[in-house]
Order: sequence, then C-alpha cells, then structure tokens
Amino acid sequence: MTKNQPPTTDRPRAEIARYALLPLRLIVGYGFLAHGVTKWSKGPAAFAGILHSAGIPAPHWMAWITILVELFTGIAILAGAFVLLVSLPAIGLLAVAIVSVHLPYGFSSIKLMGIVNGRAQFGPPGYECDLLYISAFLALALSGPTPWSVDAYRRRASRAAG
Repeated sequence: MTKNQPPTTDRPRAEIARYALLPLRLIVGYGFLAHGVTKWSKGPAAFAGILHSAGIPAPHWMAWITILVELFTGIAILAGAFVLLVSLPAIGLLAVAIVSVHLPYGFSSIKLMGIVNGRAQFGPPGYECDLLYISAFLALALSGPTPWSVDAYRRRASRAAG
C-alpha cells in the first residue's frame, strides 16, 4: 500500500461516498424543474403580474428569464450536465429573490399562522429555502460530477481521448 492509497477498510466507504451528492442533485434538479413547470403552466403573464405587484422592474422579461432559468437548470441538474455553468444563473436568480421578495419575512420558511378547518395556514416564506438551494448548488458545483451524470460521462470521455 502506498502513501496516497486509503487503508483497505476505507475503500468501500470511499466508493459509497461518490454517491453522497446524488440524492442532493436529484432533489435540487426536481425542485427547480417543478418551480419552473408550475410558473409555466399558470402562464408567464400570471407570474409577471406577481412580479409587477412585488415591484420587480421589467416584470415580463423577468418572468420569462425566471421560468427559463428554472426549467433549464432543473433539467441540467437532474441530468448532471454542465452543473457549474447552470448553477451560476440559478444562484443569481435566488439572490434576487432573497433581496426583492423574501428578505422582509425573515429567515424561516415555515411560519405557522394557525389551523383552519384542521389544515395548517402558513405566512409568507422567508429566505431559508433560497439559502438552502444556493448551498446545494455550491456543493454540487464545487464537488465535481456525481455518478450517473452527463458531466461524469464527459470527464471519462475527455480522459479517454486525451
């Protein structure tokens, strides 16, 4: 055994550790895709109306940009394709959402206001989920490709070619 090789007892753990971020990639990709699909299905004009009410400049452009970023980012993250590249506009979008929408409501995304007819009623969400998404994008972008991803395939192909 050389200095750089882990002890044999660590090898199975190292193999499994490669898969540690796979669930994160899948849930973040699905979550972003679901947000984009919801906005798309209700119509970009409806989302632009919400943005206009929130005082966001150029609400129609921002609605389209937001929807497209969420759709393409969600698909790319699910596939593990160009993770670093698609994370940058997604993080920018989340930062804008924090500053322009969620900041006045504080950190917590769960604000139980009461129970009505046996169902929980919640207040406006804070910026907690946005920070969680930003952290997830950073973890995925900085950790390198996960197994079963387009980026891992591209890495293997470039090593084989070169």
